[in-house]
Amino acid sequence: MVTLRTCKHVKSDGQLCGSPPLLDDVFCFMHSPQTAGEAAEARRLGGLRRRKEKITQGAYDFDGLEDVPKIRRLLEIAVVDTLGLESSIARSRALAYLAQMAFKALEIGELEERVQALEEAMRPRLRTMGGRR
Repeated sequence: MVTLRTCKHVKSDGQLCGSPPLLDDVFCFMHSPQTAGEAAEARRLGGLRRRKEKITQGAYDFDGLEDVPKIRRLLEIAVVDTLGLESSIARSRALAYLAQMAFKALEIGELEERVQALEEAMRPRLRTMGGRR
């Protein structure tokens, strides 16, 4: 029978950390006194990355990839940045690929709109049928 070891660090809410411990330790990387300096540096770098991410998102007016308009925005950013590069075969290939992806995003967006219009058109009919299809 195999038993899974977990970090023995007790969090402020009284629960154990739950991460796997280092091989010759009872604590995980983040809680081991032996790796305290490295863990502090990792936390610092993580904070810097998150700050940089927020600044970059604000500069590009980018807000994720949850829907087609947001994906279109990312493609717009990539196209504008690529157009700003020196003319080359690699730039042309990148622009062709981005155009292909933009076409696909437009196609999917159009299909979403059509499905939504059909659902709205059918809604009154479904209500009169008692919700049956």
